[in-house]
Amino acid sequence: MLKVQLEGQRIRVRVDEALLARLRAGESLVAHTRLPPAPDFRITLRLVDGERPLWDGSPALGAMLGLPRSRVEHYAERLPCRQGLLLDLQLPEGVGLSIEFSVDVRDSLSVRGPRTRTD
Repeated sequence: MLKVQLEGQRIRVRVDEALLARLRAGESLVAHTRLPPAPDFRITLRLVDGERPLWDGSPALGAMLGLPRSRVEHYAERLPCRQGLLLDLQLPEGVGLSIEFSVDVRDSLSVRGPRTRTD
């Protein structure tokens, strides 16, 4: 399951454990929506090197959202958890974009089991 929600200058992306594993293995994930007669709308999600998210988009081709690999790996170590990975991205012309990346907590619990506390 790959869910993408867009609202104003906020993007929320949620995946399940299987897609997280594919993403961590280097695959790109694609959310695809057909909107005839306009071109199809696509968002491609992938991991990128560096500490900042990347955004590259065009009306004809869709968009690519690159999440920082190190931040996603650190987030994955905390799973299962309800809080997602929160990122901010500055776009041209002073436009900001808030990004939330999360793994479905119910799926994560069923795959990983409850997280044990290490106090």
